[in-house]
Amino acid sequence: MKLLSKKAMCNSHGQDSSYFLGWEEYEKNPYDETRNPKGIIQMGLAENQLSFDLLESWLTQNPDAAAFKRNGNSIFRELALFQDYHGLPAFKDALVQFMSEIRGNKVSFDSNKLVLTAGATSANETLIFCLADPGDAFLLPTPYYPGFDRDLKWRTGAEIVPIQCTSSNGFRITESALEEAYKEAERRNLRVKGVLVTNPSNPLGTTLTKKELQLLLTFVSTKQIHLISDEIYSGTVFNSPKFVSVMEVLIENNYMYTEVWDRVHIVYSLSKDLGLPGFRVGAIYSNDVMVVSAATKMSSFGLISSQTQYLLSALLSDKKFTKKYVSENQKRLKKRHEMLVGGLKQIGIRCLESNAGLFCWVDMRHLLSSNTFDGEMELWKKIVYEVGLNISPGSSCHCTEPGWFRACFANMSEDTLNIAIQRLKAFVDSRDIQNQQHSNKKKSFSKWVFRLSFNERQRER
Repeated sequence: MKLLSKKAMCNSHGQDSSYFLGWEEYEKNPYDETRNPKGIIQMGLAENQLSFDLLESWLTQNPDAAAFKRNGNSIFRELALFQDYHGLPAFKDALVQFMSEIRGNKVSFDSNKLVLTAGATSANETLIFCLADPGDAFLLPTPYYPGFDRDLKWRTGAEIVPIQCTSSNGFRITESALEEAYKEAERRNLRVKGVLVTNPSNPLGTTLTKKELQLLLTFVSTKQIHLISDEIYSGTVFNSPKFVSVMEVLIENNYMYTEVWDRVHIVYSLSKDLGLPGFRVGAIYSNDVMVVSAATKMSSFGLISSQTQYLLSALLSDKKFTKKYVSENQKRLKKRHEMLVGGLKQIGIRCLESNAGLFCWVDMRHLLSSNTFDGEMELWKKIVYEVGLNISPGSSCHCTEPGWFRACFANMSEDTLNIAIQRLKAFVDSRDIQNQQHSNKKKSFSKWVFRLSFNERQRER
């Protein structure tokens, strides 16, 4: 008799993906400048550690917030008691104002339409629970964040059908790709309930254009399905073009009084923009009253602590600080991005042109032993085990073309990033030498065969 449930015993979590396997290898042998200088450098984790000093400075200057005080008086007991799942009003108000600030105050958000969740992972899963039944499908443009195979499918029973995007147009979403994905779902007898996009994209580090957003809205309107826009990297845009939220395009195109208005949902988080993944702060924003109601009830399975909400409501309400933080953080991201892209360019490796995120989409197709996903995995294993870098292979992101990799740059010091680039340079140089030696051997062999053949002909004469 089996004592565990099918869910506990199934392997559909996605933990066997190379994305997670790379993490496991890193954890066995983590790089440390002094204790383990030959260890694996973690470049597979999209964390923003570049602006902790700004946050720490604010905490030093605002001790009452961290000490759970209001006007000098402790409110510890108030925060320690049970809070309902609607969240602290002060925090929700501060969060929607920060969301507007990130979007250049071109759109405003209503805190009554906001549902708090324990991170974006919980937000995305909760939305799928609200919008789909087991066996229903969502369309996702490739390449996409590997964790979605877990977040969207594992517990909900939903399916993902890829929208196949290619490097020929910079992995942009096209009408033909959308239609083909929809037809593929139909061929598999799957009911399509919506499209989910990340904007800015993880792993591409690019923002969706207005044209793409308009295309998506037209598509979901025609098909009468939902659109989820995961905008957790919206504050990381460090270069033009600027970030455009789906909410902005909805308003510009007068969707406010149509059914589409209620079928577009936004996911947000403070994990990337503020670099606080450990605080587990996520949110769902929806114009659909029933989605907000259902998601709020479901959020009781993953609440944000009252202490966290209180601290962050004080921080986000400090408009002078948030303005300075967003601007300075974007400058630092731009500098670090340029450092990685420039370093890779010097060793003959190019990246997809990008303007956002905590990573680069790196083109290593020319380093493959064969233009196959087996060739990609062979190269990935060499980079992890021989070079000592954990990067994410494109196949883990469901990329249709072998040889692309996601490399993160904001979760380490400049010195560590320099070491990572130097390690990769040494690897590429050694391959070039080996290829040259192999080429020379082939030339020598060809010459030897030619001389042998020539001598034979001479003797025959």
